[in-house]
Amino acid sequence: MSHYVSSGARLDRLPMSRFHWKILGLISAGACLDAFDVYLAGGVSAAMLKSGFSTLQLNALFVSSGFLGMVIGAGLSGYLGDRFGRRSSYQFNLALFGLMSFVAAFAPNIQWLIGARFVMGIGLGAELVVAAGTLCEFIPPAYRGRWISLLGLIVNSGLVIATSVGYVVIPHLGWRWMFGIAGIGAVIVWALRHRMPESPRWLESVGRTQEAEETVSAIEAEVAARKGPLSDVPRTQNLQVPSVPLSALFRRGMIGRTLTAALTAVAVNVAVYGFVAWLPTFFVHEGRDIVTSLGFTTLMSFGAPFGAVLGYVTADRLGRAKGLVFFSVITIVLGFVYPQMTANAAIAVVGFTLVSCIFGIVTLGLFGYVPELFPTALRLRGTGVAGVCGRVASMLTSYAAVILYAQLGLFGVLGMVAGVLILLVIAVLSLGVDANQFSLEDVSPDEEPAANDLSLNHQGAAR
Repeated sequence: MSHYVSSGARLDRLPMSRFHWKILGLISAGACLDAFDVYLAGGVSAAMLKSGFSTLQLNALFVSSGFLGMVIGAGLSGYLGDRFGRRSSYQFNLALFGLMSFVAAFAPNIQWLIGARFVMGIGLGAELVVAAGTLCEFIPPAYRGRWISLLGLIVNSGLVIATSVGYVVIPHLGWRWMFGIAGIGAVIVWALRHRMPESPRWLESVGRTQEAEETVSAIEAEVAARKGPLSDVPRTQNLQVPSVPLSALFRRGMIGRTLTAALTAVAVNVAVYGFVAWLPTFFVHEGRDIVTSLGFTTLMSFGAPFGAVLGYVTADRLGRAKGLVFFSVITIVLGFVYPQMTANAAIAVVGFTLVSCIFGIVTLGLFGYVPELFPTALRLRGTGVAGVCGRVASMLTSYAAVILYAQLGLFGVLGMVAGVLILLVIAVLSLGVDANQFSLEDVSPDEEPAANDLSLNHQGAAR
């Protein structure tokens, strides 16, 4: 019997069971809370302005401080996750976010709230980096695309949830309760996550083989108790690797993946924060009244969860790389069609389809494609570097959108989105990596497939 734990091979051959649903629930609950908090900023800002608690200028600083925190959080979480483990990282992130949510709820003035928002942003920027990378390490290859799409569906629903809760809570209880709700939710999820195991892949990669063996054995016993005897392990693998520095992301064999991951995150943030987030302003500027504008925006916001549904349908059929290219091409085409729509029905239908495709890119790109590009030892740092680039892009895109809209109108804004997506399509096709239906180890540039693995082909997975 091999002395290798072979945690990747053992996890990959498990049938889907209640264990996997539990992992999805614990990971996605925290990620959805973070999305809820990101999207509550709009309603809270309006309420603070109306009550005199803040001004337009201070509101802008309030929003910007959160984004700055997210930049730091995205990078920090990658280091913590690869150095101390996935569970330690996401528990720290969630605790930080929850604690500062309560501070924000009782902030005596806007300056305190801005400071709290900055620290909250660190937790917000970290959560999605850890969530996507951790989930893909537990889910077998045949189902991974659909399950990361389920994560995307839950996270993308944060927009609808935040809007709905804010509609009821802010007028009746005040904006502070929005932070209180987020803090209470964080405490509950933080407590439940103590039951979640550490990633066996990560444990084995850093040499903690006994813990990896105990964790995998416990998972196998839990699954076997519900699904019956498990199939034989198809291959043996040694996932332990020497300590890998951050600079490894920029070495030959990895730099192409790192740049493509960063471009994916940038494209997602440019599309969301350069177009979707500005929809109400665009509608009003085009001469529509506020009620009609909000009606269009609300309808089109449902494209966020629907985009995740599209990802679910295509993720394991087309694969993450082909799916990214497919939705990017459609978004580019619709981006030039949409500004020419004049009838209300056409604006609503084309706009909904456009937003759905954008969030299809979000789902397949951020939650699936990016973390799958990196080996276990670098997965969260690679995802974190991409996240930092994406968050910086989100901060700059709003200013670029204003300038382009003033000079060229909606064509200018959507031209910016289309230009970044064209670069993304070129990068994805040039890189030629897709983990669809393959073990994470078999598309890793740093790990060779086991010699006795007859079911997978390393070169085929990477092309």
